[in-house]
Amino acid sequence: MKPLVEAMAKALVDNPDKVSVTEVDGEKTTVFELRVDPNDLGKVIGKQGKTARAMRTILSAAGTKIGKRCVLEILE
Repeated sequence: MKPLVEAMAKALVDNPDKVSVTEVDGEKTTVFELRVDPNDLGKVIGKQGKTARAMRTILSAAGTKIGKRCVLEILE
């Protein structure tokens, strides 16, 4: 799941080398913390949060296949 989040984020930003994803495992929930360059933050979030919502939807669907709830947090 972590490579999926990284690939989506790197495809969107201008500085793909500054993309980092941290995975925090819980019992039933996995939280993915996404950090990008401050200049690329708007590209990851998108207009009215549509890009971020789409990334969360894809992550949620992929998590459903493995039986875990996946949450994406975009950190500054």
